[in-house]
Amino acid sequence: MSQSQFGVVGLGVMGRNLALNVERNGFAVAGFDVDAEKGRQLAVAGQAVRIAPTMAEFAESLEPPRRILILVPAGQAVDAVIGDLKPYLKSEDILIDGGNSYFADTDRRGRELAAAGLRFVGTGISGGEEGALHGPCLMPGGAREAYSELEPVFNKIAAQTEDGPCSTYIGAGSAGHYVKMVHNGIEYGIMQLLCETYDLLRKAAGMQAGEIGEVFRKWNEGELNSFLMEISAVVLGKNDEESGRPLVDLVLDTAGQKGTGKWTAQSALDLGVAIPTLSVAVEGRILSGHKKERVEAAKSLRGPKAVFSGDREAFLGNLWKGFYLAMLACYAQGLAMLKEASKEHVYGLNLAGIARIWKGGCIVRSRLLDPIKKAYSKNPDLANLLVDRRFSRLVNKYSPGLRRVVALAAKTGVPALAYTATLGYIDSYRSELLPANLLQAQRDYFGAHTYQRVDREGTFHTIW
Repeated sequence: MSQSQFGVVGLGVMGRNLALNVERNGFAVAGFDVDAEKGRQLAVAGQAVRIAPTMAEFAESLEPPRRILILVPAGQAVDAVIGDLKPYLKSEDILIDGGNSYFADTDRRGRELAAAGLRFVGTGISGGEEGALHGPCLMPGGAREAYSELEPVFNKIAAQTEDGPCSTYIGAGSAGHYVKMVHNGIEYGIMQLLCETYDLLRKAAGMQAGEIGEVFRKWNEGELNSFLMEISAVVLGKNDEESGRPLVDLVLDTAGQKGTGKWTAQSALDLGVAIPTLSVAVEGRILSGHKKERVEAAKSLRGPKAVFSGDREAFLGNLWKGFYLAMLACYAQGLAMLKEASKEHVYGLNLAGIARIWKGGCIVRSRLLDPIKKAYSKNPDLANLLVDRRFSRLVNKYSPGLRRVVALAAKTGVPALAYTATLGYIDSYRSELLPANLLQAQRDYFGAHTYQRVDREGTFHTIW
């Protein structure tokens, strides 16, 4: 029997769908899972998928150098699979971690496998189970020569746009998983903004879920077109079959976070990069988790009544502008973070290339990504998207709308963490003079930390 060209370990929903995607695109696939039932399900669905009963037989079924995609939960499970596979592998075989692994773990695994003569590619995969089956966005990082051997498969199975396949070599070491982490941070930010927009419309403007869904649907037809806007409109338009009520109204208002959003916020602090819109999105999820505390607090803590009495169409216009800027800020903050991380970790990231592959397949795909790609293609050293000529004009044009949204949220007591953080970010970034001079004087007062002056060179300390 001829050997398979590609292997998949971990045949849950993502692993199964990616295996079927690889098979559909002309590559013979071998699969293995400790749960034999998952293997049987894949064998029924895939005509040319060979399911191996043991890890040894799985490895033996693959042509050298082996190309093996691991799709198991991040953490110890990845190390366990690698440990089980290693005795059956030979020099130059390629292991691909397709989960949401922490980038430092990816670097460690890469070093350990390289010492054993094996090649390791940490690959971010975005698009969910549908994307895995029909075309995800792939973000592989590691040794470039290892990627070259994966490229024919990845380019075939990835989502396709007018700019080509949504897969490219991301960079050295853990670059692929780092970029996927930041992708998820941007995802957190945009989702939080959509939730706050929904909250303002239902509480302040008194709109029902279906009406809000229609607003999102119309917005999705224009410049705000994005996957997350699209699915939000669908969710808001769905009614519960039993009660007839909007299903979203019956969903408990607590959200979890798997780790990538938190890692993004933590890494940004380590790098010294400000990403307030993305960071407060994580904090918004944390606050939502304290449901019992919020219910009790609502009995004693008072705020303004969420009543809106102005022109609804004017409000919607301001909200559109505010959302545009806040969504742009999510990308601006994430890409500024990637720019700094590329220097710190020597990844060699191409931000235009990253924006290009994010245009299709992934969760943060949107119409904005094409002009973002063009901005970085024109100026790879661009410090921040907000100062690109195209976007700076829009920031100046739409900022009054964002300011009105934040003012209305404050006036009506509707929480708007991400909108407020975005306005603060833009106002801070455009400020020639910030009050950190007072902060430095305070630090010098209580800790003799010294300070610099604007009128002369050197470092100074004052007995205050």
